[in-house]
Amino acid sequence: MLKIYSSAGDYDCSGVSRRDWLRAGVLGAGAMSLPGALMHRAAAATTGIPYLRDKSVVLLYLSGGASHIETFNPNMGAPAPYCSLTGEVKTTVPGLTFGGNFTRLARQAHRMSIVRSFTHPVANHDLAHGHVLTGGTDRKGDGKEGFSMGAMYLRLAGATHGKSGLPNYTLLTHPEVDGQYRKEQNRVIKGSAPRDLGAANGPFWINYGNGGKYQGGKSRGGSLAADMELSLPQVRLNDRRTLLTEIDRLRRDLDNSGQLESADKYQQQAYDLMLGNAMDTLDLSREDPGTLERYDTSHISIGHKTFRKSDLGKQMLMARRLVESGCGFVTVHSAGWDMHADGNNPGVVRGFEMLGTTLDIAVSAFIEDLAGRGLLEKTLLVITGDFGRTPKVNKKGGRDHWARLCTLAFAGGGLPGGAVIGRADHRNGEPAAHPVSPKDMMGTIFHTLFDMGQLRIARGLPQELIQKMEDMAPIKGLI
Repeated sequence: MLKIYSSAGDYDCSGVSRRDWLRAGVLGAGAMSLPGALMHRAAAATTGIPYLRDKSVVLLYLSGGASHIETFNPNMGAPAPYCSLTGEVKTTVPGLTFGGNFTRLARQAHRMSIVRSFTHPVANHDLAHGHVLTGGTDRKGDGKEGFSMGAMYLRLAGATHGKSGLPNYTLLTHPEVDGQYRKEQNRVIKGSAPRDLGAANGPFWINYGNGGKYQGGKSRGGSLAADMELSLPQVRLNDRRTLLTEIDRLRRDLDNSGQLESADKYQQQAYDLMLGNAMDTLDLSREDPGTLERYDTSHISIGHKTFRKSDLGKQMLMARRLVESGCGFVTVHSAGWDMHADGNNPGVVRGFEMLGTTLDIAVSAFIEDLAGRGLLEKTLLVITGDFGRTPKVNKKGGRDHWARLCTLAFAGGGLPGGAVIGRADHRNGEPAAHPVSPKDMMGTIFHTLFDMGQLRIARGLPQELIQKMEDMAPIKGLI
């Protein structure tokens, strides 16, 4: 565990005073120590992990239930209210349109695959998060079975990347200020937990705010493993001289104690990660100003009762930096998509003015950036949420919970571009062809990340997990 707290004099959500200190230690309660994890990974690299492909996944999770209609199936040929309230925009794929807020993303449609028949049976927020984020292994979503998709990846791929030492499973959230957004964040944290796989397979959690605050570690419910805790104002993080002074002090302390000199290869690699590579990856000031500007969504305020500047662009940029540095599975949380038009939530049009626009900017920049860096084939972007929205609009201009059709889109990862899988009925409420389940989504993700033939014959892996993997077929038409 590395903890970095500032000297701002206030307190974090757990009541810890922010004093200047750094501490390097273990990955977390119940987890393998970092040197041990790196040793495990190095040993695996020596013999090879034949079932592990050189690919990563970024799961952009739109919690609250993003409308499938105003995202990727506007259905403008149908009469109101079964069509998009935000209109539609033509894409680079003939005959394919997106919701009217996605003007930038429409120019990336030839790099995307859209699923218009994603469906499941759970229309309750708490339960749906558990069902979708576990790829349906939690059948009811009640937390009594299953495991998150990221935890499964970590269990099979190892705790850290072999070269960079970065954790292989990361959850990116934001310190939410709106009460409804905080509820959704807690649901995502719960749904991302390792559950049956044990705390050692929990995500490295980064709670990143537009004020420059990094926090991470255990959730209040203890559902996440505490891999690293970081809390440092951006101005201090960007002040390399201040940061390096603190790191030099830590190095001197280690030298004086004899720990650094006596550390073996894997302990040294752990120190190098904590004192260099990880901080470099998390430091957005190293990015080209033009890149930062393309991703920037901070000019858009999001919320309903309480507002904050959107940091979705920075989160997606952080996701790109993480996968570029070797992290295999990154979940990015975007809250606020529960658009009932009630006391806690905006209506569809207002909600998509805020969140649809931030998604349009951040995701289009992410896809373009990956393509420009030659990383798009190696990185699979998955966009989904807990469920979709009702085909009918309620009296106040909102859409309510609807799980019979949900949002699902892919980009990169070697999947075909410009593909449209399945179709909805004329009311945009039921799959009319090729229904796709969370289990199928998970199968697509894992067939991208793993060579399933090699996985079947791999030694030393729990057979019950392998059986679950074999039961997950990819979506036909994509793999």
